[in-house]
Amino acid sequence: MEISTYFFNTEAPVLGVLIIILAAIFYAEKSTNSFLVKFFKYVPGLLLCYFMPSILNSLGLVSPDVSKNLYYVASRYLLPASLVLLTLSIDLKSIINLGPKAIIMFLTGTVGILIGGPISLLIASYFGLVPINPEDLWRGLTTVAGSWIGGGGLTKRQ
Repeated sequence: MEISTYFFNTEAPVLGVLIIILAAIFYAEKSTNSFLVKFFKYVPGLLLCYFMPSILNSLGLVSPDVSKNLYYVASRYLLPASLVLLTLSIDLKSIINLGPKAIIMFLTGTVGILIGGPISLLIASYFGLVPINPEDLWRGLTTVAGSWIGGGGLTKRQ
């Protein structure tokens, strides 16, 4: 039996710690404490939401295997539930009141990301500007494009 050197070896405590860290960051960001107001003026809270959990792994507190399993659970269950809750609060009337120019601009940006990514990939591959396997490159591209338009990409080989 192998003994783990990590402090957190299962998903439940890691999820709890992550929730506590994120709640603390969001709470601190809304604080009226003068130090925190100055701090968050220069350091975005969203950056800390990415940075602080990564420290847990760097310090050897969280096993990378647990992180992978937690990502799977979060992306398959928590993210869809959160998106449903987020869309419940959308004020469609206000979006329609923005007018057709705003809606057309949003749709044009989405189409530009979806079409522009593959075109830039073709151009970069043609000139040999990208020193990476095209198979891996397009998988990374789908993840980035998916995150820009509110979704995700398939990055695991089938």
